[in-house]
Amino acid sequence: MSKSEHTDWRQLSQSALDAAYDQAVYAANMQQVIARYFSESKRTIERIGPPARYQYGEGQNEALDWFAPSGSKGSAPVVIMVHGGAWQAGNAAMVAFAAETVTNAGACYAALDFDPIGDHDGDLQPMADQVATAITWIEANAVRLGGDPARLFICAHSSGAHLAGCAIATMLPPGTIKGALLCGGIYDLAPVRASSRSSYVKLTGASEARLSPIRHLDNWQTPTIIAWGDLETPEFQRQSSEFASALAARDMLAGQIIGEHYNHFEVLETLGNPIGLLGSALVDLLKRGH
Repeated sequence: MSKSEHTDWRQLSQSALDAAYDQAVYAANMQQVIARYFSESKRTIERIGPPARYQYGEGQNEALDWFAPSGSKGSAPVVIMVHGGAWQAGNAAMVAFAAETVTNAGACYAALDFDPIGDHDGDLQPMADQVATAITWIEANAVRLGGDPARLFICAHSSGAHLAGCAIATMLPPGTIKGALLCGGIYDLAPVRASSRSSYVKLTGASEARLSPIRHLDNWQTPTIIAWGDLETPEFQRQSSEFASALAARDMLAGQIIGEHYNHFEVLETLGNPIGLLGSALVDLLKRGH
């Protein structure tokens, strides 16, 4: 779908807008694929061993899973994974399937846990704060864990891509993140506020503006790959395409990937394959960022 084919979300009927922010409408196999995330993650851990677990804050969910590359002598780049889940669900354990791709490329893999939005009465700010805090903790502790604080990368999916975008755009010193791969993300909250997701995402005019990464790109100094599947919902495709264009206008677009015949959930699975669509892109991003 080209940019010219995207419909202005304001022209959609309420039912069409609601459907465009409901993944189940466009991905009938959603639960099946998510179940595969967990089963493939389990198999990955059986092959490479369990992660170390670290607290980056005092909260129950303020922790991360850390996988180090085999035989690493330290100073490895670090890939920080921010999972999706519509801001309501998901955890670090379900994205362990990407750890082998990353560690085989000589990098550490840090999968974040953080609170669901239900723990904060619909407020996204605490979740964004937790992601930024986790990144800051990793930067401060990378050396003792075998990582290089000067080579931090982000890989994020769906609502996690939104939270990662908030961190890069407004919450971290510019250039903290050396490269990012954001897949199937939301970068402008205005249509979210107008959709059925407003039943659990509570936004004001101020929070909508503050937490929309596309509105805060002046200090974005992170080369970024934007990815999505061509079977994503119309709005998720539009959001990704427009964010890619905005980054390109600032010479910060490191690549644009449109996965043919992949829906929102299927495209993330390709991270588990080093020659897969996203796996190969992430490995290449690490090489370019060295």
